Amino acid sequence: MKKTRILFVCMGNICRSPSAEGVLRQQAQVAQLAQHLEFDSAGTHAYHIGEAPDQRSIKHAQQRGYDIRGLGTSKNRNERSRYCAEKRSFAIAKRGS
Repeated sequence: MKKTRILFVCMGNICRSPSAEGVLRQQAQVAQLAQHLEFDSAGTHAYHIGEAPDQRSIKHAQQRGYDIRGLGTSKNRNERSRYCAEKRSFAIAKRGS
């Protein structure tokens, strides 16, 4: 069965999009749907390529029972563009707080 691919997008990919990705990943596990879904996050700007999520986001996620430490901007811009163009089923944009 083909997986549904969900991409979360915000400006820098160190706060909103990795937070949303972490929450949905965990919720998919709880609902026993994780095997049908693939998640990723991206930024519209290349400010933070290679950086982990912001420490404040990590802290707030942990306070709510989510671990987002391994998420965020791990791919370079060309890889991310290819992912966006070829693989996504849904893209969810996060604007503001």
